[in-house]
Amino acid sequence: MTLPATPPLSDPSLPETERADPRFSDLETRPTSALLEVLLGGHTKALVSVAAALPDIERAADAVAARLGRDRESRLVYCGAGTSGRLALQDGVELGPTFDWPPERAVFLLAGGVTSLALAREGAEDDEASAAAMIAEAGLCGRDVVIGVAASGRTPFTLACIAKARERGALTIAFANEPSGPLLRAAEIGILLRTGPEVLAGSTRMAAGTAQKIALNLLSTAVMIRLGKVFRGRMVEMRPTNDKLRARAERMVADVAGCGLDRAREALDATGGRIREAILRAEADNLQE
Repeated sequence: MTLPATPPLSDPSLPETERADPRFSDLETRPTSALLEVLLGGHTKALVSVAAALPDIERAADAVAARLGRDRESRLVYCGAGTSGRLALQDGVELGPTFDWPPERAVFLLAGGVTSLALAREGAEDDEASAAAMIAEAGLCGRDVVIGVAASGRTPFTLACIAKARERGALTIAFANEPSGPLLRAAEIGILLRTGPEVLAGSTRMAAGTAQKIALNLLSTAVMIRLGKVFRGRMVEMRPTNDKLRARAERMVADVAGCGLDRAREALDATGGRIREAILRAEADNLQE
């Protein structure tokens, strides 16, 4: 699906993420089917922007993996405000159950604190002092990695986090959707996800947020793969903490080891649910037959 060619945008002095696109000035008058189509079309820009950023994401992934792999006490830190902060936090939280990333090696710095996940705090994203205090309290240093996300690339809280972290020697990575955003220059590796004006003017939870979600997923997954968290294309560090995941683990062991589900269950029981070890155990059992 493609959108019509973009006419001159209103108020070019504004960041692209804040501009209104005149093509959609009648958005609320459109039939629901047409409305949904154009909203979906806006999200296609997210994929295009991430594809254009792949070389920078590759550079970031290799640098992050090298830093985190060098020291077992190094930490992966996510920072942001509003939607960008929530998306960053979501990406980091999933690393534990998916890749068994230790909780003590994941740090989340969200403007306004964790309460702002569900309830916006007035002025939190402008609080540079709070960002500096969080960085100091976390004790960040040269072995750590800090990822900052801001659609506009100019959110004071996120800018301060990246600046203070870089001063302390941490590897800093920044995602922004606005090419003029200073965040891209403040970080050691700045990654532009240029989604342009939103269909719903200024609503950066739409295309900008989608691009951020995809890019964060790509970066963190590539890093975890480089750190050896994947074996034969499987999530072998996954924590089987419920019935669904336990069944997935059993299938994984059975598929990779070439054994039945009964043997896969026995291997998982014998290894305390550790999938990689269970695969090797099941393979060894196969050889003994």
